[in-house]
Amino acid sequence: MAENNLRIVVERNPPESKLSDLNIKCWPKWGCSPGKYQLKFDAEETCYFLKGRVRVYPKGSPEFVEFGAGDLVVIPKGMSCTWDVSVAVDKHYKFESSSSPPPPPPLPPSSSSQ
Repeated sequence: MAENNLRIVVERNPPESKLSDLNIKCWPKWGCSPGKYQLKFDAEETCYFLKGRVRVYPKGSPEFVEFGAGDLVVIPKGMSCTWDVSVAVDKHYKFESSSSPPPPPPLPPSSSSQ
């Protein structure tokens, strides 16, 4: 199944310059308390963890990926997983839009006045 090829990318303590280039402080924030959550990502998500600790178990895999405060994480589109949150999470996040911008509106018909 293609889902097994999906990989979470974790960058530990990225430089402040990278966070600034990504404009992370302007991204929306999300948080959750400790617990287990079943999640499916319909779009790629990039997130920066301000607080928390999470183990993510991708569906169909015995392995997990662990990340938390100070980590920049990219979760691929199409991933189904269980988040096991051991320390309450506070993060900035951004979803990548997979849709293309809408086409420009059609031009009005030219009226030929003679």
